[in-house]
Amino acid sequence: MAEKFREQAVVLSQEQIAAQIFSMWIQTEKIAAYAVPGQFISVYSNDSGRILPRPISICETDKEKGRLRIVYRVAGKGTEEFSQCKAGDCLDVLGPLGNGFPLERCKQGKKAFLIGGGIGIPPMVQLAKELEGEVQVVAGYRDELFLTDELKAHGMFYVATEDGSAGTKGNVLDCIREHGLHADVIFACGPAPMLRAIKAYAEKNEIECWVSMEEKMACGIGACLACVCGSKEVDAHSKVHNKRICKEGPVFRAEDIEL
Repeated sequence: MAEKFREQAVVLSQEQIAAQIFSMWIQTEKIAAYAVPGQFISVYSNDSGRILPRPISICETDKEKGRLRIVYRVAGKGTEEFSQCKAGDCLDVLGPLGNGFPLERCKQGKKAFLIGGGIGIPPMVQLAKELEGEVQVVAGYRDELFLTDELKAHGMFYVATEDGSAGTKGNVLDCIREHGLHADVIFACGPAPMLRAIKAYAEKNEIECWVSMEEKMACGIGACLACVCGSKEVDAHSKVHNKRICKEGPVFRAEDIEL
């Protein structure tokens, strides 16, 4: 895991881009400089009654300007507070945290599936920008779309919606089958049922697969063991068949973990 920093980040802009989905750009020189696709930040509340930070994946980084973008869903009081922030406000932020996607697994000449579901879609934006191989983005939504322009700009873009209002009616794998898509490596982020299905699909088709797990976290730095998943290997920290999602993850080789 790369070096991490705690900074007072300045909110540059914020907008609502879908129902309960917000996009925020923040100025954070060191975190933006070191972040890689698939990592996250912990954002602390300005309310002393809410001690634990909220983990939010990094959507985009602009290293030249020292800023990064987070796209998050309002799911509780902490994220509701963040959604009220305006340009010029400050947030206490720790990052970059966790391990990102292994970009070296998709060189020129290789095809990659970037599969995002729901709030697992935002990390695909920076990943699509940085991959060298052929990028095929498959995004799964319940109904309302977001981040489509950003994803279309960096690869072939395909959509699945649960209600059939756009693209394929169904899930991301239904979309892949409908379009007859193929890839050499999979990078995915989304809810556990989606990742479980993708892991099975990858095993059946003998495709290398990396998944970024969404999980509630407490400390965000691997100390509290609040976010663990089953693993093949014995964890050096806990001495059991567990991996800490915030520390060893959130990105794992799919075959190395239980979903």
